[in-house]
Amino acid sequence: MVKIKTLEEIELMRESALIVSKTLGMLAKEVKPGVTTLHLDKLAEEFIRDHGAYPGFLGMYDFPNSLCMSPNAQVVHGIPNDKPLQDGDIISIDCGSYKNGFYGDHAYTFEVGEVDEATKKLLKVTKESLYKGIEQFKKGNRIGDIGYAIQKHTEDHGYGVVRELVGHGLGRDMHEDPQVANYGKRNTGKKIIEGMVIAIEPMINMGTHRINQLKDGWTILTLDNKPSAHFEHDIAIVNGKPELLSTFKYVNEALGIVTNEEDAFRKKPFVM
Repeated sequence: MVKIKTLEEIELMRESALIVSKTLGMLAKEVKPGVTTLHLDKLAEEFIRDHGAYPGFLGMYDFPNSLCMSPNAQVVHGIPNDKPLQDGDIISIDCGSYKNGFYGDHAYTFEVGEVDEATKKLLKVTKESLYKGIEQFKKGNRIGDIGYAIQKHTEDHGYGVVRELVGHGLGRDMHEDPQVANYGKRNTGKKIIEGMVIAIEPMINMGTHRINQLKDGWTILTLDNKPSAHFEHDIAIVNGKPELLSTFKYVNEALGIVTNEEDAFRKKPFVM
């Protein structure tokens, strides 16, 4: 059952989401060759706690860390370790926070040093597909419209869309209804209604859509060992339209990226 949020609850969720956004912005300055994912995980936990929240992933389903850190061919749910990042890697950082009874859940795939052009394109197209999906998250549409938009944009570029892992509703629980697949048919699935809050998170592979899971019980890998990209936003339906609760503003500032990709989906002026 979809749990509809009041405007007051949505504002509390925005606070949780923005803590994650700021955490990713802080980490953007730290992602570089030679740094370990375990070090980044410790920085994130301290940052989240310093902002009055609890790391949303820590201990959830017995996950051992605060961040899911998934480099290169790892799709999602990678466990932080002491292996240094290498020049040319990419790293998906998925982060959660819990504050005021609500979760934020937000992800970005970073380049480590100098990345090859084919991988840069994968990241670009995957991030574009996230906003294609958000465009379809509006009152009167259906959840399948989101997945269709993401799938069409990424498959048109020859990429594989992961089937087994999906976005989700968000609120007092990290994972609520509805499930939000990154593939699908238009005009199918649950109808999108006022007060719905979801996390949309394309997980797109350079090659096959098929995946494997490591024996650690968490880490998901592409079957062909080609790179995978992952971007995620938290979005609410307010006045019938999608409104971003999370933002890549802090990441963009850290990396010197100038873009207006969020302008259509957030309050103006930007809410800190």
